[in-house]
Amino acid sequence: MYEPLPTPDLLNEWLKWAQWSADPDRDASQSGDLIGFDEFDWVVRERPEQAWQAIVTASLDPRVEPHFGVLAAGPLEDLLSQHGPNFIDRVEAEARCNPKFAFLLGGVWRFGMTDDVWARVQQAWIRKGWDGL
Repeated sequence: MYEPLPTPDLLNEWLKWAQWSADPDRDASQSGDLIGFDEFDWVVRERPEQAWQAIVTASLDPRVEPHFGVLAAGPLEDLLSQHGPNFIDRVEAEARCNPKFAFLLGGVWRFGMTDDVWARVQQAWIRKGWDGL
């Protein structure tokens, strides 16, 4: 059975990928060495508890702030779409006590969320700063 990277390593690898992805002069030949996107995607699907912890940790990491759009529209949106009913209570609680997380939440789109989860996300998020708001 495959064991995912420990959360600190997962975040470091994802951050390497996000920084590379955002670089307009990136070297496409390096993409095969960057495992962060695929690893985080796998963790969201197969280890949602670890994904949750990684997303909350990332919301507080200043190195991740320039990549909040990618974190919101990727791992967080996918977690809520695939496992939303299991996490929405924690999402709401985290958004109340962590303004950076509430802001990060503002960058998700509905994607595959249930009506209930989507409505609750919209009540918890901070949208100011997203989509020209």
